[in-house]
This record gives sequence, structure tokens and C-alpha cells, in this order.
Amino acid sequence: MRLSSGYVRASGYAHKVRRVLFALTKGKVDPKEVVRAAGELNQRLFEKFQEMGVAKEDVVRITVDFNISNGQIVWDYDSLKVEVYKKSEEERLAKAMEEVEERERELEEKVKAIEELSLSIKKLVDELTEKIEELKQEHTSLRLKAEE
Repeated sequence: MRLSSGYVRASGYAHKVRRVLFALTKGKVDPKEVVRAAGELNQRLFEKFQEMGVAKEDVVRITVDFNISNGQIVWDYDSLKVEVYKKSEEERLAKAMEEVEERERELEEKVKAIEELSLSIKKLVDELTEKIEELKQEHTSLRLKAEE
């Protein structure tokens, strides 16, 4: 499997790596293992960023292969690739990242609203089901009284 962060500000790489890893491994490994593996990778990336002189305003794209073995995520660090786009060199890309981040926030807000609506609909369906059961019970008891 391959983790690819997409373009992300260096200051937000750890959160992005964790989110992408959770999405890629959902239902395949324990969430605690995802947190552990993401922490391990993020520590390695932090050291690499320091070596490369990556500033928190810079934009990065990270790709790395991994396997799942015995319920554990095993990184293939030989495949680790970090692309860096310096803010000083790539002002337009940094501006585009601001827009991407804003759209991600908007998307998260819309997803939350949809989740809340879904819960409301589920509650309404449960209430309707309960009413239907009550009507069935009433109908059955009326029929029994009529047969007497």
C-alpha cells in the first residue's frame, strides 16, 4: 500500500499523515496501531524536514509505501519521498494551499452538517417505526375484541 499526503503545508503534515493513514487502513488494523505507526512516520519526517531545512510555511508532498503484517503497519522507508516547495520560491503554490485548506474546512463543516441531518432522519425513522408498531398492536387488539 502507499500513503500519499497530497500537497500540505509543512506545519500540518503530521495531522494529514494521520488522517490519510486512518482512511487507508480503516477496518484493516486497530486504530491504536494507526496512531503508533503515524507517530513513528511523523518522527522520521520531522527529522528529515530538519535535515532538508523545511520551514513550516513551505508546502510538502509525502509518499511512502507500507505493508500490514500481523496487524502492524510496517513502513518501507526506502520508498519515502518528500517533495518540498519553498514558500519563497513558490508563492503561488502557497496561496493555492490556503485555498485548499479553506475548502477542506468547508468540506468538514458540510460533512458534519450532513452527519447531524442523518442522525435526525434516523431518529425520525425510529419514531415512525415505533408508531407503526403501536398501530399494529391497536389493530390486532381491535380484531381480537371484535372476534369475542
